[in-house]
Amino acid sequence: MDIFGVFTMIGGLAMFLYGMSTMGDGLVMLSGGQLEKVLEKLTEKRIMAVLLGTLVTAIIQSSSATTVMVVGFVNSGIMKLTQAVGVIMGANIGTTVTSWILSLTGLESGNVFIKLLKPSSFSPVLAGIGIIMYMSAKDGSKKKNIGTILLGFAVLMFGMETMSGAVSPLKHNEAFCSMLTAFSNPILGMLAGAILTAIIQSSSASIGILQALCISGAVNYSTAIPIIMGQNIGTCVTALISSVGATKNAKRAAFIHLYFNLIGTVLFMVVFYAINAFVSFSFMNQAAGAAGIAVVHSLFNIGCAIVLFPFADGLVKLASLTVRDDESNAEVSTEVPVLTALDERFLDSPSFAMQLCKNAVNEMAEVSKEAILLAMEVLTEYSEDKITEVVRLEQLADHFEDVLGSYLVKLSGRDLRKQDSHMLSVLLHSISDFERISDHAINLTESAAKMHERGLALTAHGQQELNSLGVAIRDIINMTTLVFRKNDIKGASDVEPMEEVIDDMVMEMKQRHIERLRKGTCSMEAGILLEDILTNYERVSDHCSNIAVTLIEVQADSLDMHEYLDVKVKGSDPHFRDEYLRLKKIYILP
Repeated sequence: MDIFGVFTMIGGLAMFLYGMSTMGDGLVMLSGGQLEKVLEKLTEKRIMAVLLGTLVTAIIQSSSATTVMVVGFVNSGIMKLTQAVGVIMGANIGTTVTSWILSLTGLESGNVFIKLLKPSSFSPVLAGIGIIMYMSAKDGSKKKNIGTILLGFAVLMFGMETMSGAVSPLKHNEAFCSMLTAFSNPILGMLAGAILTAIIQSSSASIGILQALCISGAVNYSTAIPIIMGQNIGTCVTALISSVGATKNAKRAAFIHLYFNLIGTVLFMVVFYAINAFVSFSFMNQAAGAAGIAVVHSLFNIGCAIVLFPFADGLVKLASLTVRDDESNAEVSTEVPVLTALDERFLDSPSFAMQLCKNAVNEMAEVSKEAILLAMEVLTEYSEDKITEVVRLEQLADHFEDVLGSYLVKLSGRDLRKQDSHMLSVLLHSISDFERISDHAINLTESAAKMHERGLALTAHGQQELNSLGVAIRDIINMTTLVFRKNDIKGASDVEPMEEVIDDMVMEMKQRHIERLRKGTCSMEAGILLEDILTNYERVSDHCSNIAVTLIEVQADSLDMHEYLDVKVKGSDPHFRDEYLRLKKIYILP
């Protein structure tokens, strides 16, 4: 094998790894976060967790990705450690699917139907279909994701064929064969497999490389088996790296993965080589094929899951002993659960991360609503305790905006589906409006405090008017948070007529107040505070309008609020006019 053969092998390896990565990314994008949601919700029963771990890994073609996902779930508190152990066991089984797909490259037959199963036969067709779908589809569409998957698979298989062709001359290379013979030593073979897998951080990829070598006929089972065992240990590095800086439970999840593979490997090696010492398996000196590698890989991973399944709680205890609690014996977190869930590991699953962000903004909306409604109560019945609670809620809304803003900016740099891109725009615009609503709640409590300290009061008629306006404000904030939570575009179109009615009510109240000042029935000082209250009420309704319009315009692939409000809605929309006139009759100042 000359230098050009080495270059060919490196090129084949690069294509293989890139194809595997591209196919995995396409599969994750196509799933639209559904796989993560399934893992999140359906892992209460351990056997179900194993099955789901198997299914998800078989689909995304990476046990490392599944395990990192689990570490993220545990770190954010979404998944318990006892649930994670089942998913990790399943991930080891699911990763064997890749080796079976890659084993198709070793098919040899004169039968035309068997030839059609060989990747070199159907990969060019998939590549052709994939590139057409990829080039003709819009960014983020399902069609483009399917095209990405097909292209990734085709590149992976071409890479596999290229590697196999490049190493085929090594079968007769004495230096290479003697080097492989050294790996027949179980310890050296395990180390080689573990190091290779730790470097490329994918057991599926390292198994593929081993299968490519096996196709050359230069690798026998005595060499392949220890390497396969080592590959299962090496794949744990990804999860261990991912757990750095995470919570103790997240670190324990990574150690469960390590201990599961380590204990399984030790048990297999001791039992297998002890039996081999007495029986002397005849197949050990036979050349290993791609299908044979897949069989060994599957038997080992399935066998480990069956043997260690009853001892899952023991793995949890072992991980807990490795990563001990501090003196307080517990990690106390004051963070809001929906914000804790925004783990950066989920950025690799954009659709799922987007849903987590939506959940967090939904809760932020409730916090802002609670703040403004509580502040309105303070206006009618002064309470220091309620003011303190409004301040707490406003600070919480600020914290939501800070955490969500940073996370959404990071998420915006990922490859997003069209609907996720829409949601990102809605959330980025809405969090500032919800935060401002909570600010106006603080302003209202400050006005209430001044009135209380100075012994000021509105006239009876002025208070009645303010109460009537308060009903409209309560209704618009309730309506806005509801349509936002449900992403209700139709319901959002009802918010703007309501905002227009509130503007009319505020304008009329200001005019009435000026008239009372002229007559001397209301003090100037109380009038200034009333002006502040009315301004804050009007601004709250404006922010509600912004949120509703953002929902509508982003859905329509536009974000020109002024054009929407001045031209599309107030200019000619019959629904706006009819709803405005209907609400005008309901919300009337006394």
